[in-house]
Amino acid sequence: MIVRLKDVCIKGTSNIRQKDVNESGRYPVYGAAGPVGFMNSFQYDEPYVGVVKDGAGIGRATYLPSNSSIIGTMQALIPKNNVLPKYLYYAVSSMHLEKYYSGATIPHIYFKNYKHERFALVSKKEQEQIIWRFSLLEKMISDKQQQLLKLDELIKARFVEMFGDPISNNFNWNTTKLKNITSKITNGSTPKGGSKNYVNSGVMFLRSQNIWRNHIDSSDVVFISEKTNLKLQKSVLKNNDILITKTGRINTQNSSLGRAALYSGKDNSANINGHVYLIRLKNHNLVLPRFLVTVLTGEAYRKYIRKVCVGGIDKRQINLNQVENFPIILPPVKKQQEFISLIQQVDKSKFENIVYLDKTLSSKILSQIGDVIRD
Repeated sequence: MIVRLKDVCIKGTSNIRQKDVNESGRYPVYGAAGPVGFMNSFQYDEPYVGVVKDGAGIGRATYLPSNSSIIGTMQALIPKNNVLPKYLYYAVSSMHLEKYYSGATIPHIYFKNYKHERFALVSKKEQEQIIWRFSLLEKMISDKQQQLLKLDELIKARFVEMFGDPISNNFNWNTTKLKNITSKITNGSTPKGGSKNYVNSGVMFLRSQNIWRNHIDSSDVVFISEKTNLKLQKSVLKNNDILITKTGRINTQNSSLGRAALYSGKDNSANINGHVYLIRLKNHNLVLPRFLVTVLTGEAYRKYIRKVCVGGIDKRQINLNQVENFPIILPPVKKQQEFISLIQQVDKSKFENIVYLDKTLSSKILSQIGDVIRD
């Protein structure tokens, strides 16, 4: 039986913001890239499908568990009694909803536009058989992805082999303080009026929730106008600036305090708020930007930041003086570049394999049950 998406699910929305979640709640909250924190209450008590409706990854579907919530950039598709949640997920995954996007700077998709997507609804027994087949396939892909994650451990091990512990400096490299090799270390500012300054397009305004370990997450990014950006000139970003979170928590693996990432965008096209530090190197004669980010995001620095940060039990911060006096090892630039070349090779391998795995899953969905799920 051919049905439309609206016939098998109900649209669910959310007004949860990143600042509404924490790391000590009971129930998970999901965003475009996965879990973003926890709350002590939940929106949905049965499994459902989450769809990215704003920003990066738009249109991507995720199967989400019972007793959970979604952040405001996500759309929930709540299955009706005639469809199993996992079958609905596979159906939606095959629809390529990104084709419905609108908006030039921040893309959006709306349920009203894709609710008429058609697919074949089979009996629940047949749905269960399809789910079982694809669960096996997903398990195979998940195992392969876990192998790829081991490459991250390889990078960590190789760093220690080449440079030792950057805090204890057991390899006896020359050292300096961060302020001696930088032309600027400053935090950003929150414009007067706060979120009222956010606009649909303009200059990207990065907040602490956008800064992760070694990458910038743009799924929850906001924008400010050129006029507002001119008022915040001290923290306008340039290519190869290093960003590190000023405030946050320290009690989990993804603790929000001290996360660092390299900004690789264009000069003058982004800014930061008051919870993020900008670190700009004087030149690259002593330290390469990507090497410094690797140092700052390593386990040794993670422990060091936990030791020197100040504040209460729930939320801590690193002050400007502490950042300026971060101890930095200075191995030869040639050796730094050798390590960066390894990172680039691993990154390329991971990207190619992940793209291949994603395409494999999509093609299998269409080839094995395409005639069933798609009209």
